[in-house]
Amino acid sequence: MSHIDIDKPLWDLKTFTGRFMHFLWVTDPRTCFTPEEELLKAKELVLKVRKDQLPPPNVSMEEIYRAKKLYESAFHPDSGELQNIFGRMSFQMPGGMAITGAMLQFYRTNTAVIFWQWVNQSFNALVNYTNRNANSSLTTTQLVVSYVSATSSALVAAVGYKGYLTRTASPFFQRYVPFVAVAVANCINIPLMRQNELIYGIDIQDENGNNVGKSRVAAAKGISQVIFSRIAMCAPGMLILPVIMEKLETYKSFRRLSFLHAPFQVMVVGCFLTVMVPTACALFPQTASLNTNVMRIMEPEFYEQMKKNGSVPEKVYFNKGL
Repeated sequence: MSHIDIDKPLWDLKTFTGRFMHFLWVTDPRTCFTPEEELLKAKELVLKVRKDQLPPPNVSMEEIYRAKKLYESAFHPDSGELQNIFGRMSFQMPGGMAITGAMLQFYRTNTAVIFWQWVNQSFNALVNYTNRNANSSLTTTQLVVSYVSATSSALVAAVGYKGYLTRTASPFFQRYVPFVAVAVANCINIPLMRQNELIYGIDIQDENGNNVGKSRVAAAKGISQVIFSRIAMCAPGMLILPVIMEKLETYKSFRRLSFLHAPFQVMVVGCFLTVMVPTACALFPQTASLNTNVMRIMEPEFYEQMKKNGSVPEKVYFNKGL
């Protein structure tokens, strides 16, 4: 009976195509409807196969791969803890399509803008916290400050940009208020939710997976990649859909069906996110790398500590988060 490496990816994660296929598989929104009992059984099976490196009796490879999919979609890669369903990447499509569709539909009044930006940032804060590097915990005070700061920045950006466009541009450009607010908030929300990584550094490993120290530069690199990916995730829907809506609203028949505008936008955003969630997650390797010469220049104290712990590898590796 052949040995099984349950942690080995089914696709080559060194390539964008391989990462796209992997995240398309892991972020399948249908896994959100899996009962917790089944998820825990999947974890139990994965841990058993990881330990024995052999399939249990009367368990097919299809069942093992199904368990692997559920485990990787619902449990944190660092801690192994079951994630909040609303914070999982597999919930990005259903959760994001509802909130983004509402933001794009209800943008005309400040009240609507403020409410939906608050809902969106609350959702984002949960996603960022759920997918943080598990080795960097936040205090309750830090969590509250992060949440309030990100939400406030989104509201200021949204209301301020809307007010500016009301005075200087056509109503069409006001449709882009939600995207500007989301982009600004992501640049604030994610670093704040992961601030301890920037303050204390994150664990870094050599090519064999052995811990060799900590690095703030690695944290900054990982967080920067996550910010870019999150903005890229929502960009197509939030940039293209306003053009589509502006064109459709020139037709009287479409304008008469105003009650369908919101569900239409929700469904279109869902179509975009179905493709963009795995695409955005695949933009950068999940296990990122950093040249130790950069550490030597930018954080010599961590570099020296790594030297004391043993030989310094040419590159170190770390989980960038999602």
